[in-house]
Amino acid sequence: MTPFPIKIQPGLPISDQIVYAAKRAILFGQMRAGDAFPSVRALSKELRINPNTAHKAVTELINAGLLAMHPGIGTVVATPPDATPQERSRLLGRQIEELVVEARRLGVDRKELLRCLAKQYELLILNPRGQVRR
Repeated sequence: MTPFPIKIQPGLPISDQIVYAAKRAILFGQMRAGDAFPSVRALSKELRINPNTAHKAVTELINAGLLAMHPGIGTVVATPPDATPQERSRLLGRQIEELVVEARRLGVDRKELLRCLAKQYELLILNPRGQVRR
């Protein structure tokens, strides 16, 4: 059983959905540093997906520094590195840019975007299980 909740939705790349679900679980404490992460084979079997898709998701999580591979042990949740505020901002740069572009496309002004961000941040922080309440 995967150590994080995921329900595959049509229309979005499956590997992206797995990465997002794993990130949420790690960031909200459902998975902690040192916890075992499912193997590619176990992940593909449980989610009934192609092993290449599972491999893509695991590789992305490793490249993002959220997972670490240890020979003889397997893949585990990595210890988060200490980062300066500038490093954190740089790491978020691409996602923030994409969000701003999409907001502009939809006609959302800066004030509304900041209000929406604050609301979503509070929803995630206040919900102890890390599941978004809608």
